[in-house]
Amino acid sequence: MTTDAHEAPPGDGGAVNETVEIVKTVVYALLIAFALRVLLFQPYTIPSASMEPNLYEGDYIIVSKFSYGYSKHSIPLSPPLFNGRIFNHAPQRGDIIVFKFPRDVHAGRADFIKRLVGLPGDHIQVKAGQVFINDKPLPRNETEPGVSALPYGGTQPVARYFETASNGRLYLTQGYGNDGAADNTGVYVVPPHCYFMMGDNRDNSLDSRFDPQLPPNVTGTANCGWDPSVDRFLPSEAQAGVGFVPEEDLVGRAQMILLSWKPGASLFKPWTWVMNLRPSRFFHLLK
Repeated sequence: MTTDAHEAPPGDGGAVNETVEIVKTVVYALLIAFALRVLLFQPYTIPSASMEPNLYEGDYIIVSKFSYGYSKHSIPLSPPLFNGRIFNHAPQRGDIIVFKFPRDVHAGRADFIKRLVGLPGDHIQVKAGQVFINDKPLPRNETEPGVSALPYGGTQPVARYFETASNGRLYLTQGYGNDGAADNTGVYVVPPHCYFMMGDNRDNSLDSRFDPQLPPNVTGTANCGWDPSVDRFLPSEAQAGVGFVPEEDLVGRAQMILLSWKPGASLFKPWTWVMNLRPSRFFHLLK
């Protein structure tokens, strides 16, 4: 005696197949997005005024991950899959670079953004607000003054300058004057495989002019070292800064401002999505 198998209604199988196809499509889309984020481009939002007048709080920028090759920091959460960089390309003076904050040694540490000023082996010094590289001043020409946001609220008039890097790159910088906390420094000698970064907002940026105060357990490629003798030129109450940035910590080069919102825009306040837009900054290529 045989028993006939009961076939499932055609509609059930079709629904299952459709669900499987939807899941596969979502998975493929996520994998493609992940690959693009790791290998090609990554968006970032600017959280502070340290790169004014070129980047403002609320700018939404695109960073190219392939510009300098790849390190473990190219991958979310910086998994310890390998050391150093692969397909390494040296950055150029004047590049605006996103990098991992050297002092935070934990996985997923914070991303910072500054401009590359000094290369390995360079001697860097700031005198009366002007940058000197290997005893040669970077030419700067004063232009129309501007207004800058202060760290704890409010604004202040600032002087602005067109600064020219030794490779001819021209970009704007600004400052409150020529006698600020880090406008007159000692001589910084940039170690091998390390870089010297500065914010374009020169008197509102805790950058490579400031001791990173690294914990003693940071060794190897994550530590560029520090010469404490340069600290004597800064105020005794100076905060910890970036220090030298290891080559391995570079994430990518900032290429373009895609979108921009004024401070105060919020995901939970839909009206600010339009009212706080800064259309004049959309699709602005960075120098």
